Amino acid sequence: MFRAEAAPIEHGGDLGAAGRLFPTAPEPFIDLSTGINPHPYPVGPLRSETFTRLPEPAALERLAALAAEFYGAPSAAHVVAAPGTQMLISQVAALGAPGRAAVLGPTYAEHARAALRSGHRVAEVADSGGLHGVDLAIVVNPNNPDGRIVARETLLRCADALRPGGVLVVDEAFMDVQDTELEACKSSLAGDVGDRGIVVLRSFGKFFGLAGLRLGFALAAPDLAARLRAGLGPWAVGGPAIAIGAVALQDRAWVAATQARLAQSALRLDQVLAAAGLEVVGGTSLFRLVRAPAATELFHHLGRAGILVRRFAEHATWLRFGLPVGASDWGRFEAALAAFGAGTGGPGAC
Repeated sequence: MFRAEAAPIEHGGDLGAAGRLFPTAPEPFIDLSTGINPHPYPVGPLRSETFTRLPEPAALERLAALAAEFYGAPSAAHVVAAPGTQMLISQVAALGAPGRAAVLGPTYAEHARAALRSGHRVAEVADSGGLHGVDLAIVVNPNNPDGRIVARETLLRCADALRPGGVLVVDEAFMDVQDTELEACKSSLAGDVGDRGIVVLRSFGKFFGLAGLRLGFALAAPDLAARLRAGLGPWAVGGPAIAIGAVALQDRAWVAATQARLAQSALRLDQVLAAAGLEVVGGTSLFRLVRAPAATELFHHLGRAGILVRRFAEHATWLRFGLPVGASDWGRFEAALAAFGAGTGGPGAC
């Protein structure tokens, strides 16, 4: 049971902190600490009015309609656009009165933090049965960091087993990296948000590789969606994000090609990690989770080589690896892993 607000949570992607921790590391750093697509969507030129005018409501409504079609929500009325899903995590946790919250873990720690801040009594549970009979149930699907997928039917049973007025939050930030649309449909609850207390979160920045754009979506029943929009206030999403999002969500050819490209890169990552004697215990096409007794030593070895990976304070044997991009980054990464194995008596020492 979480009984107090946690200290600030360490996240990936902080190259400033990496530079302070490893001041003699070669630059530029290779950042493998995030689950962000290293092959971003190609952003074309934008009209100057996109930056100089307040976003038009009609443009935001069109974006919502495109997002509903792309993610499989019932309609645009079920879609809330926001400056990133991180903003929505706090908004969704406050939808109901404070009560009992259960988080299927271990998972992305910001969900428990947001629930605590909203006054809930929060417990981490190990299986879906622990989500029954609570006021707020939270599942990351596919899960971060191990890629665990909970079946759609199981999640719907959890939604039906909530307390009256309860909310099931399903964070599908990594659902877009499912290899095919059919596979995603088997797991996603995007089409089930119409008549239940279900809120689905979808990240734009991770799959499209544009995390700095700050764009994400909540999919929910119209009454819940209206409350979320009211909480965000007017002009929550900037003009550039609306314009770029509208183009990218219609580019199905890029989406399909990118899903295939990421799957190939993930297979290569598996081969590199296996060659280093590391045990891959899960992940998605954007990252792999490794369990290694010498994880702390490997984290620091890679950091001194200018390669940042994700570590976990509560799981000292875990490391998460994102995807290198380009021949140079792959070469530096493979060389650093080989040097670690040589320095510790062989890959098996990991």
